[in-house]
Amino acid sequence: MNVRRRSAAALAAIAVLGAAAAPALAADPSPTPTAHTPSGLFGTSDPQYDGVWRQSLALLAQRTVGVTPAPKAVDWLTGQQCADGSFAAFRAEPRQDCDAETMVDTNSTGAAVQALAALGGRDEAAGKAVGWLKSVQNDDGGWGYTPGGPSDANSTSVVIGALAAVGETPEKVRKGAKSPYDALLSFAVPCDDPKGAGAFAFQPEKDGSLAANADATAAAVLGALGKGFAAGAGTGAPGECADKPSPKQAAAAGAAHLAGAVAESGHLTSAMPGAEDQPDIGNTADTVVALAAQGGAERAAKPLAWLEENGGAWAEQAGPAAYAQLVFAAHATGTDPRAFGGTDLVAKLNATGPAPRQGAAGDASGKEADAKDEKAKEKDDSGFGLWWYVGVFLVAGAGIGFLLSGRARKRTP
Repeated sequence: MNVRRRSAAALAAIAVLGAAAAPALAADPSPTPTAHTPSGLFGTSDPQYDGVWRQSLALLAQRTVGVTPAPKAVDWLTGQQCADGSFAAFRAEPRQDCDAETMVDTNSTGAAVQALAALGGRDEAAGKAVGWLKSVQNDDGGWGYTPGGPSDANSTSVVIGALAAVGETPEKVRKGAKSPYDALLSFAVPCDDPKGAGAFAFQPEKDGSLAANADATAAAVLGALGKGFAAGAGTGAPGECADKPSPKQAAAAGAAHLAGAVAESGHLTSAMPGAEDQPDIGNTADTVVALAAQGGAERAAKPLAWLEENGGAWAEQAGPAAYAQLVFAAHATGTDPRAFGGTDLVAKLNATGPAPRQGAAGDASGKEADAKDEKAKEKDDSGFGLWWYVGVFLVAGAGIGFLLSGRARKRTP
């Protein structure tokens, strides 16, 4: 799950690559984060490209571990919704109506649905969002990042997770004769590919071929299983590549490919042009979830151990969505998120946003919590602005959400 924090150059690259259109707001070349982010928002860095995404993951992670989020954190998320049910990455003026210039997207909307469904009591908002997602389903049964854009494995998987979260049967959400699984399985790499068999591609290459992509594979395993970000452990058997797989067979083959990718080092590796290979911590966390969701915690034991050792320091710098990813990894494997490699992920996540009304011991409440939130928001405790994130995600490749420009080029090692 790679968070969408993009520079103008990155956005231009996305347009050229055809991986996705621009995010919710026009690219701002300024590296300076907002002076004072909304008090209901998680994180202190500029929310322009990932506000709804990180908020949704943070709220979903809190509910996954039994924490009740602050009402104003939930209100911030619902306040970002457009009248037609869609969400943009971030709207600086949520009181203004969305118009044709508001660049809504399926990833923000799908993530918001998963969070709203977990929170409970937000059926109307979640229902409107699902209605919008159905209205922009492509003829192949899938979804692209932007309405009408070419379907891709990651976006289709996010939407499948959203559909499942509200009790829909993804197989029955069709455009003509095509279901989301028809689109998703079209990205499965052929079995005769010596390096990529069993994996998924983000999208077809220009020549129509399919190249293995670890990020897309981790997302597609969950999608093929009909699960969302906060998936629990599964009981599926290991599987091999099949020429015409069912969704469950494709998930098993995708998990097998990921297991092979992390078998030696325990982590995925990201290679970006001009940069040395580095551990891809964000997608390793996604791999842990995918492996456990398909075949149980034992299948994810090695990358989980590596993640426990290395994930905390990464999340400390990367922010709330990163902590959420680690919470999901802990949840999928039955690991205590309050003692994850020596890090209390729940406390760390809570500290990046409004203090929850109940949950972890010692949480503040009422006016005391609100005062604490306001004080915290006056200080950018991350110490890193937008350009640091762009550098990390585009150069180091250790992203936390669906970094579309990276996905189009990244290949499974």
